[in-house]
Amino acid sequence: MGHDRRVASRVENYLAHLDRLSGGVEPRFLPVASTKEGMKGVTVIAYRHLPDDLATALTYGVSLAEHADWKLGSPELCISVRSEDDRWAWAVGHLGEGLRGSCPFTYGNTIDFGERISMESDMTAFVVGPPIVIEADDRRIDVGGPGHEGHDIVHLVGMYPIHEAERQYIRDHGLQSFWNLDWDFYDVSRRPAI
Repeated sequence: MGHDRRVASRVENYLAHLDRLSGGVEPRFLPVASTKEGMKGVTVIAYRHLPDDLATALTYGVSLAEHADWKLGSPELCISVRSEDDRWAWAVGHLGEGLRGSCPFTYGNTIDFGERISMESDMTAFVVGPPIVIEADDRRIDVGGPGHEGHDIVHLVGMYPIHEAERQYIRDHGLQSFWNLDWDFYDVSRRPAI
């Protein structure tokens, strides 16, 4: 009972944080089945027109895994794009589920999706960076519930769709160099920035 209650309160604390950030907007929940033995699946929490004309989606379930690099907390993924296509949200959910425990999802990590993410775009990869649609103070969430020892910290990280040439550029020149180029973070139909 105690463990299930802790898991439930962890989810509740996370959703309460998102509810506060969204101003109570009702999200859609897109489940991604688990491929990991003994671990629950990942749920994508998707919002339309939040903020403004963007579709924003966040995962829950990536942070249930463990990774040697996750000393100060574990990540959940956030994507915001100017699109009505749910494939962007699904892609982030599937990557989060499949790579949790093996990919640290730290700023500058690039992830090759292996194919076009959506028919509306030629992009085939993502780069991890700060989720700029969320204020810095709101990117760190203590989801530990009552009776929880210490802190259970979730860090929200941004997933930005990129072109293959940009993925290689980031690998060669680093995230900061790419970040400083002139590109629209939310435009999935943009041309490569390099």
